[in-house]
Amino acid sequence: MSGDVKLSCRNLWKVYGPDPGQYFKSSEPVSDAAQLAARMRSEKHIPAAINVGFDVHVGETFVIMGLSGSGKSTVVRCLSRLIDADHGQVLLDGEDLLAKSNRELIDIRRHKMGMVFQNFGLLPHLNVIENIAFPLRLQGLSPADQRERAARVIDLVGLGGRENAYPRQLSGGQQQRVGIARSLAVEPELWLLDEPFSALDPLIRRQMQDEFLRIQRVLKKSIVFITHDFLEALRIADRMAIMRDGRVVQIGTPEELILHPADDYVAQFTGEVPRIKILRAGQCAEALANRPEGLPQVDPEARVEGLMPLLAANPKGVDVVEGGTYVGTLTAASLVAALAASEGAQAREVAHG
Repeated sequence: MSGDVKLSCRNLWKVYGPDPGQYFKSSEPVSDAAQLAARMRSEKHIPAAINVGFDVHVGETFVIMGLSGSGKSTVVRCLSRLIDADHGQVLLDGEDLLAKSNRELIDIRRHKMGMVFQNFGLLPHLNVIENIAFPLRLQGLSPADQRERAARVIDLVGLGGRENAYPRQLSGGQQQRVGIARSLAVEPELWLLDEPFSALDPLIRRQMQDEFLRIQRVLKKSIVFITHDFLEALRIADRMAIMRDGRVVQIGTPEELILHPADDYVAQFTGEVPRIKILRAGQCAEALANRPEGLPQVDPEARVEGLMPLLAANPKGVDVVEGGTYVGTLTAASLVAALAASEGAQAREVAHG
């Protein structure tokens, strides 16, 4: 993940009702968003996105999550301008998408933006390679170039051998792979995914998450990913935003949200997540004055969940080493202590607001 910002969402509002424009006579940011939202509701308007703001860095997977009706899908549709926001800015490489003409926006969608939704949206009369090549046809590429680029992403998503199959002949997971391949065929700079795996069975969903992670390791796209499943977010997110009633409640890494929730709402989202899934070796290691020799070495950023077989095979523990420097030793005892401390810290933070 780069430090450069690819996408910036600033002071974004989407309001449903008879006259949303009355609330935004000025282009200046709203000074009191909570007060304005309350006024809108009292005047028969529904604020679906309230003063939403975040940045997505180059190569980052930024997850937006919340319960149904929290506003997360509204926001991603405003980012792509499938619906128009009523106020704010959406900056892609510094250019405001909300100020673009329809012609300019179509060109951006065709060349810079890929979108995947829960509904696969495949064209039933086209086979796999034709479905994938469809947006390339809209770009005006030659038939040969369409097939060459479509064939390349078919291999990327693991659909080799199914090029001539029709959607009705594919499983749900295979259909979603076609949708993913179609969005990648345009070689987008920004990839928007709105609950792409939620309609799949649990086993297939896990496989598609693995596939998504593999593709991202190869392509390093800038991604906005919508989900309501915290365990899914935990697997794929670099950073996350949690939404409630149209507002962003907290932004941070999965670890920050779990260990330091901003309020009870965030704590409820994260409360069922086993701490062993998010703690890293460096957080659980203890510096020993007389440590055993010859212990296996692990990186401080390694998640302890993945180190359990190594700990089981080495009862004396494993050394946590960063750049050749000893950080500490991870043992069963130090792991249990870290787990207990993280549970206690979260409980104290929530209790004190």
